Amino acid sequence: MSVAKILSVAPIGSDGSLVYVESDSTKGLPSIQIVGLGSKAIDEARERIRSAINNSSLEFPKRKIIINLAPAELPKDGTHYDIPIALSILTSSGQLKPHQVSDKLFAGELALDGSVRPVKGIINIVECAKINSVKTVFVPIDNISQASLVDGVEIIGVKNLKELFLHLKNIQKINTEAIADTKLKSAKSTMSLDSIYGQEQAKRALIIAAAGRHNILMSGPPGSGKTMLAKTLVGILPKLSKNEIVEITKIHSLANEQIDEVVLTRPFRSPHHTSSKTSIIGGGSKPKPGEISLAHLGVLFLDEIPEYPRSVLESLRQPLEDKIVQVSRTSHKATYPADFMLVATMNPCPCGFYGDPTKECSCSTQQINNYQKKISGPLLDRIDLTIHVGRVAHDKLLANNSSTNKQHNNALELIEKAYKNQSKRYKGCIKYNNSASTDDIKNKFNISNEAKNVLENASIKLDLSARSYFKIIKVARTIADLEDSEYIQINHIAEALQYRQI
Repeated sequence: MSVAKILSVAPIGSDGSLVYVESDSTKGLPSIQIVGLGSKAIDEARERIRSAINNSSLEFPKRKIIINLAPAELPKDGTHYDIPIALSILTSSGQLKPHQVSDKLFAGELALDGSVRPVKGIINIVECAKINSVKTVFVPIDNISQASLVDGVEIIGVKNLKELFLHLKNIQKINTEAIADTKLKSAKSTMSLDSIYGQEQAKRALIIAAAGRHNILMSGPPGSGKTMLAKTLVGILPKLSKNEIVEITKIHSLANEQIDEVVLTRPFRSPHHTSSKTSIIGGGSKPKPGEISLAHLGVLFLDEIPEYPRSVLESLRQPLEDKIVQVSRTSHKATYPADFMLVATMNPCPCGFYGDPTKECSCSTQQINNYQKKISGPLLDRIDLTIHVGRVAHDKLLANNSSTNKQHNNALELIEKAYKNQSKRYKGCIKYNNSASTDDIKNKFNISNEAKNVLENASIKLDLSARSYFKIIKVARTIADLEDSEYIQINHIAEALQYRQI
């Protein structure tokens, strides 16, 4: 009897690789053996598949069965190989014909009763099928909403193994029009700029950061509103495009956080300062995306950043520059996207009141210096804006100032204007000023001679690094875009310079 071959995919990082599930049955004691560098979950699939086939009114062959997952040198993990393995057994035993399963790709976990459960990484699987010109992909019915995000591939949702078998035998076709409605992850309510009293300069800095996707650090005493300000940022970021929805949903599916829903809002990730380096950067024995990848195209919020371990903070330096993170292991390497906005807060000292006009600081000079040195110079150099957030007077906290009730909508209009200017400038190559290259700055940023002279003089006095020099120009370009100005003027440079010091 010929060897059966079923197509599936091994998700690797944010990509995928085709896997051929081969089955051969021979005379001998009834048994099933799976080879091809599979994980414990794949090895345990033998019993799930046996029960699923029997409980689907199909025949499990009483022969010696060998399952090979090729290429054999590629590590494989996950329960989505259950359906391909079951189909390969049904094909090698003659219950299905090879032409009935050819040119199709399958993924899904089997329950003991033959029903199909959703799996993680489904977008990787469908994208890999599309790249390899596979036109039809069978996925669990609960994964249909995510799988349908990928255009150019026919997606068929499967409820159980018997239904799939009858469809492939052309006995009873699956009704693709009666698939489940797309599940959408409900948007979390976000805070508005109008709900924050005072802090006009901090709000201005947030608008600049949102308009150009700049990293921002807010410093101030406890209770001054730093965390509230950070949480408003997601509400003034632009709506997700179709491609961005696919990217974010794909990462969250790989992390097993959302395997049956589509993510429609920008992520806001706020890991606790006790989180491990692996949980924030990604990795593990079975590499998974970390918090910086789950914050892709959204916000990574580090509250009280000096409290995070030094090794964790230093590991952010490379992703902040490259917008990706590579997790290397002995057997393979996984790459995940990490294009996030870093929003951090900190107290100026351990007690939190250094420089406060009303409450005296109780920290020694050495304690203050040691506390502030927890954030290294190279990491601070990668932060575009730093802003001091002072305390608001008590008598102003409940004041009803009608002039501020439209701040949020005004901010959205300003940011939308800045987006349009950036889109026109870069023409789809990149989206935001923060991602501009040195060549973009030289060729596409119009800087007036007066503004250039001010920047050069300030750079000498402040002893700025080359990275800081260019970051000031990028922030100034964003400020100019908010004002719809073609040229970067002196006032734009002056405002950008004030955000380089805490």
